[in-house]
Amino acid sequence: MEPEPLQDPAGIGGGRAGGRKRRAPSHEARGGPASGARRGKKPDARGARSRRRGGSLGEPVCGTQVRGSPASGARLAKAAGAEGRSWGASPPRSKDGAPPRERAPAGSSPVPANGGGGPVGARREARPGGPRAPGSVPFSVRAESPFAREVRGGGTVNCSPAAGAMATLSENVLFGMGNPLLDICAVVDKDFLDKYGLKPNDQILAEEKHKELFEELVKKFKVEYHAGGSTQNSVKVAQWMIQFPYKAATFFGCIGTDKFGEILKRKTEEAHVDAHYYEQSEEPTGTCAACITSDNRSLIANLAAANCYKKEKHLDVEKNWKLVEKAKVYYIAGFFLTVSPESIMKVATQASANNKIFTLNLSAPFISQFYKDQLMEVMPYVDILFGNETEAASFAREQGFETEDIEEIARKTQALKKANPKRPRVVVITQGKDDTVMATENEVRTFPVLISDQSEIIDTNGAGDAFVGGFLSQLVYERPLTECIRAGHYAASVIIKRSGCTFPEKPDFK
Repeated sequence: MEPEPLQDPAGIGGGRAGGRKRRAPSHEARGGPASGARRGKKPDARGARSRRRGGSLGEPVCGTQVRGSPASGARLAKAAGAEGRSWGASPPRSKDGAPPRERAPAGSSPVPANGGGGPVGARREARPGGPRAPGSVPFSVRAESPFAREVRGGGTVNCSPAAGAMATLSENVLFGMGNPLLDICAVVDKDFLDKYGLKPNDQILAEEKHKELFEELVKKFKVEYHAGGSTQNSVKVAQWMIQFPYKAATFFGCIGTDKFGEILKRKTEEAHVDAHYYEQSEEPTGTCAACITSDNRSLIANLAAANCYKKEKHLDVEKNWKLVEKAKVYYIAGFFLTVSPESIMKVATQASANNKIFTLNLSAPFISQFYKDQLMEVMPYVDILFGNETEAASFAREQGFETEDIEEIARKTQALKKANPKRPRVVVITQGKDDTVMATENEVRTFPVLISDQSEIIDTNGAGDAFVGGFLSQLVYERPLTECIRAGHYAASVIIKRSGCTFPEKPDFK
C-alpha cells in the first residue's frame, strides 16, 4: 500500500479474535495434559494454567500464511508491497508451562536463561566459541532483551520490567514515519468493475482512467474508511495493543488538504494515534480502494500525497522534531526509502546518537534491488530489522551472501556493520507457514508457526503490519524479544480473522 502494501482497506466482516476452540495436533501437545496422560502422569497445574493463557504449545494461539507475489515488476510491487508475511503461534514453554531457568556461573547475576521471563524452548543455534568465561552471564540474556545493560564481570542483565508490573508509558514513546493512505472499502457490482477495467481479484496502482473511481465509489456505494498504509497500520496496531496511554504512538506522513485528508485525520484520532501530517495542496490524499465482489476483492492504490513528504517542511520543524526526540523506539517501513531517505537518516542517526532503538522493515524485494544504496546507508543504524523470506532472499542476493538458507542469511545480516555497538542488531525473518527466524549477536533461534483453522481466516492482508505492531507494543515496555514475537503472532492472528487491518475494541493478549 504506500509504496506500502495494499492491505485490505478493511473493515467489513471479520471473525472475533480467538475464534472457536481448536484441538492441537499431536506433535504440538508436548508438555500438555494429553502427553502426560499417555505416559500415565497427571497434568501439571502450572502447565494447564500456562496453556489457558495461550503460552504453551498445547494451545495454538494463531497462525497464518501471508505470501505476496514476488514482484511482477517494481511498479506493481511498489503498490502491493510484496508483503508476503505470515506469523503463527507463540514460542513454546517448558514441560510444566513455566519458563525454565539456567544457572549462571559463579560470580554472575542469577538471571533467567531467557533474559527476563519470556517464553523459551525455540530451537537455538549458538555460535562457536567454547564455554562461557567465568563471571559471564548466559548469552541468551543479550538475545532476549534489547534493553540489556552491561554489569561488572563482563555479563549483561535485563533491565526490563517484565518480571514485575507493567511499566507506565509516556505519550509519544513510539514513533513511526511512512506513507499514509485512506482505505476505502465497499461492496460493488460487476458493472463498476467493468467500467474501470478492474479484475475481480487484483491489486494495481491507479492510472489516469481510474481518476474518478474513488469519488464514484463513495457516491454510489456504502463505504467504510480506515487509516491505512504499512507503517501507519503497524503504529495503529501497536497503539491498540498498548491501549493506554492514548497517543503512546506517533505518526508522521504526508496528506492532501482535502476531504479524504480530513477523514484520515479523524480515523487516526479514533485509533488514539498521535498523527502529525505534513499537509500540502499539490497532490490529493493517498487512497486505496477495495472493491468487493462476492469472495473477491480488487485493490486500487493512488499514492498521490503519500509520495510528497518533505523533511525540511515537516520533520525539521522544531515542534515536530521534539516529538521525535521524545520517542525511545522508532519504526519505518522500507517503502519510505522511495520517498524521503534523508528523513529516515535524520531519525536513524538521532536514535543511534542517543542509544535509542531504531527499527526498519525490508518491506519488498524491489527495495533491496532498486533502492540498495539508500537501504545500505541506513543499515548501520538499524537495531532491529524485519522482513519475510522473499525479501530476505532478495537482500542476500544483492549483498552477495551466496546462500539461500534463511538462518544463514539472518546471521550474515545481523553481522553487518553497526554504528552503535552498544546495541547489537537483531534480525527477524518470517517464512509463511515455516518457522520465524530471529538472529541475535550470539545465536539464531527459530519459532514454530502453528496454523489456525483455515476456516477462520478471512483476510491475510495486513497481517505483516500487525505482526510488527504487536512486536513494537512489547518492545516499548522493554520486554524480552520472545515476548515481542509472541505479541506479534497474537496481533497477526486477530487481523487474519477480520477484513483488512482492523481489530476489536480491546486486545486479549496475556
